Formats: sequence, C-alpha cells, structure tokens
Amino acid sequence: MWLIIAVALAGAEAISLDLVLIMLAGGAAVGTASALAGLPVAVQIVLAALGAAALLLVVRPVAKRHLTTASHPTGAEALIGCEAIVLSRVDATGGRVRLRGAEWSARALDGRQVIEVGSTVQVIEISGATALVFDHKQ
Repeated sequence: MWLIIAVALAGAEAISLDLVLIMLAGGAAVGTASALAGLPVAVQIVLAALGAAALLLVVRPVAKRHLTTASHPTGAEALIGCEAIVLSRVDATGGRVRLRGAEWSARALDGRQVIEVGSTVQVIEISGATALVFDHKQ
C-alpha cells in the first residue's frame, strides 16, 4: 500500500511542480521500507510521517533554492552595472563602447554628456542593441 501511495504522489508532483508531493512520496517510501522490514503498522505510519516532515523541512527549501534562477540575471540584464570603455565618442545620438570584450553601440544616458574615447563608463540600461551609459566623472 505504501508503494502505491509513493508512486501516486510522485506522479502528482509532475503536475504541481512545487516539491511538496515528492517529499510526501519520500515519506511513503520510508513507510514502504519499514513495511518490508516487518515493522508494525503504527511504527510504519510514524516513520513515514517523520520521513516526510524531515524532507519537507530540510530538503525542500534547499532544492527550491537550487531550482530558482530568477536571482541570476542573464543576457542583456547581466550587463547592467558593468563598466565599458569608450571606443568612439559617445553622446546623445550614438557612439561605440567595448563591453565585456564585445563592441556595442552606445548612447549617453544624460543627453548633455559627451564622453570622449578612452573614458570608462557604466552601463545603466540596455535598449535593444544599444548600451545607455553614464560617465560618473563628468
């Protein structure tokens, strides 16, 4: 019976994807092992509950942390805050910068800034394929 419960819960986890049902399935697997060991039903229930509780309280939070990728910016978002070197004069209408080894089109975030070649700027935003940059020294 425990094995049927474990398989059913594991299958239901495929729909919910919240890592709760799979932890309960782990508890049912503990119940299966205790039944195979010939332990009384009351002991099987207690062990299954303790196994499920341990999995929910210890393993699930760690697993959720490892499965969450939103905290790591990717693509253009990862470039925001990076420093770039001006390759050709940057102003409100355009220019070029070297950003993480690649050449990017750039515009000054502050339309009044004119940033000369060789200056170090900070990427404030990415708009399409253009880096909006700011020179804090000006």
